[in-house]
Amino acid sequence: LIFPVISRQIDQAWRASELLIKDLHFGEVPVRIYLPRSPSASKRRGVVLFHGGCGMYGSIKSHERICQHIAKKSDSVVVSVGYRLAPEHRYPTQSLDCVTATIHFLKTAKNYGVDPDRIIVCGDSAGGTFATTTCQELVNRTDIPKIRAQILIYPFLQSLNFNLPSHQKNASTALLPLERMLCFILMYLRKDFSLMEAVLAGSHVPESMNLRYRKWIHPDLIPEKFKQDYKPPLPASYIPQVHEETKEMFETRFSPLLAEDAVVGCLPDTCIITCEHDVLRDDGLLYKKRLEDNNIKVTWCHIEDGFHGVLCFLGYGIFSFPSASKIMDHIVNFIKGC
Repeated sequence: LIFPVISRQIDQAWRASELLIKDLHFGEVPVRIYLPRSPSASKRRGVVLFHGGCGMYGSIKSHERICQHIAKKSDSVVVSVGYRLAPEHRYPTQSLDCVTATIHFLKTAKNYGVDPDRIIVCGDSAGGTFATTTCQELVNRTDIPKIRAQILIYPFLQSLNFNLPSHQKNASTALLPLERMLCFILMYLRKDFSLMEAVLAGSHVPESMNLRYRKWIHPDLIPEKFKQDYKPPLPASYIPQVHEETKEMFETRFSPLLAEDAVVGCLPDTCIITCEHDVLRDDGLLYKKRLEDNNIKVTWCHIEDGFHGVLCFLGYGIFSFPSASKIMDHIVNFIKGC
């Protein structure tokens, strides 16, 4: 009972004076816009934020404190996107809603006092996935302004290999143990949970695909300091029926780490935030390497005491974690540099 009361008090205090907050629709997609009230000598930066929650949970409201903090501390206009949730709305509705909202903001940014050439996309967890895929899908568009940068906070980026060092190390770590993550993936895609054991083992991936993508997704690409106690898994037996049932997992809209270099090489400056106690740590490390190999400027922040989902505890008083403040400080500093 105490937790919600403290949350409401903090939200009310933060809403009080510094920001003008509006609920709108960009096309059919609900958004909440946070506009600093103080005058600005020039057009501000814009930040489009996609909330986490495995594509099935979370909302504009769940990330209220995060958006207010970013808007106030970076003096930016923040757009929080209320994309439709799975499984009620089938994949890839979530990604498409995020792209729709981003395009709308890129086209109308000046209406909100925003420089259309200084718009950043940002997301945590599945929101980081949507930020990644949004950048990839819009990278070659010439009819809209280019996205200035992307901020990916412990993002989910691939579903080929669930036996990377971080998967083994954090298989039982809260708030996102490995089996729970696989349950969320299957639920998100409306698949039967009976597929989980085969997917965990890697039986959904044909050898030809493993060979094709090992240059981008392989334990050997993870720095040695992150591979303590790692044990290579036994080779998995490929099961064609499982592959057929899970084909969506290999689409770049679901696993953006599989995008070709022609796409990755055109992406904007990137901030990647990883946490040590997170099954998805190595997704971020692998994407960092891919971007750097394609000469994309990457700002990387690794939080040694961080865990998956910790940013959502920001602003909860005694229930907050120092690592959440560290992440937010890095986000704000990166935005200020854009």
